[in-house]
Amino acid sequence: MAKKRRNTRRRYGLQVVTLCISTTLVLVLLGMVVFSVLTARNLSAYVKENLTVTVMLGDNVSVNQAHLLCRDLYHRPYTRNIDYISKEQAKREQTAAMGADPSEFLGFNPFVATLEVQLKADYVNRDSLRWISAELRRNPRVTDVAYQEDLMDKVHDNLQKINAVLLVLAVLLTCVSFSLVSNTVRLNVYSRRFLIHTMKLVGASWGFIRRPFMRSAMWVGLAAAVFACAILGGGVYALYCYEPAILLVITWRELAVTGAAVVVFGIAITMLCSFFSVNRFLRMTAGELYNI
Repeated sequence: MAKKRRNTRRRYGLQVVTLCISTTLVLVLLGMVVFSVLTARNLSAYVKENLTVTVMLGDNVSVNQAHLLCRDLYHRPYTRNIDYISKEQAKREQTAAMGADPSEFLGFNPFVATLEVQLKADYVNRDSLRWISAELRRNPRVTDVAYQEDLMDKVHDNLQKINAVLLVLAVLLTCVSFSLVSNTVRLNVYSRRFLIHTMKLVGASWGFIRRPFMRSAMWVGLAAAVFACAILGGGVYALYCYEPAILLVITWRELAVTGAAVVVFGIAITMLCSFFSVNRFLRMTAGELYNI
C-alpha cells in the first residue's frame, strides 16, 4: 500500500512538473508577443522622431537671427529637437564627404545654413507635415523646406502593418496556448477522476471538490509565470548586452506590463482550465468514467 501511494505521488508530481513546463513555454511565447506589441509603439515613435525636416535659410540670415528662429520653433508644439548647421559647417561636412572643397573652384561657398528639425511622433504624418511645411515657408528667413514625404509614408504604413500582424498573432497564440494548457490540465485531472467521483458519492459539494484542484492550478500557473518572466528577463538582458541602445525603445513600463500580463495570464489560464476540466468529470456518472 505504501509503495502504491509513493508511486501515485511520484506520478502526480511528474504530471505537475509537465504541466508547469508546458505552461512556462506557452507563457514565454505569449510574453514575447505582448512585449513586441508594447515595444512596437516605442519603436514607431523612435523611428518617426528621427526623421528630419530640413529648413533652408536665406543667405542674408545671420547666426543671431538663426538662433532666434530656433528659439521660436522650440516653442511650437510639434518640435522635439533642432540642430543648426551653419554654412561653414555644411561646407566642412560636404568637403569631407566628397573629398574636395567646392568653394575652391566655384570661388564662393555654395551651401546655405539649415535647421534640421526633428518632430514629435504624433506630427509625423502627411497632413501634419503639409501644414507645418506651409507655416515654415511663410517665415521670411526661410527659403525652402524639404522632407522625405514618401519615406515617412512608407515608415508609417510598415509600422501599421507590423502592429496589425502582432495583434493577430497575439490573438491566435492566446487561443492555441489555452488549448495546449487545457489538454495538459485535463490529463492531470483525468488521472484523479475516480477520486473526484468518490468525493461526490460521500456528499462533497462541487465547490469543495474543485477547491484543491484550483489551488494547485494557481500555484502551478504562478510558478510557470515566474519561470517565464525569468526567461524573458534573461532575453532582454542579453539583448541589452548586445545592443545597449535598445533602451531607447524598451522602458521599465513595457517590462512591468509584460511581466504582469504573463503572471495574470499564467494563473488565469491554469485555473480556468482546471475549473472546466473538474466540472466535466463532476457531471459524469460512474459508467461514463470507466468508458472514457
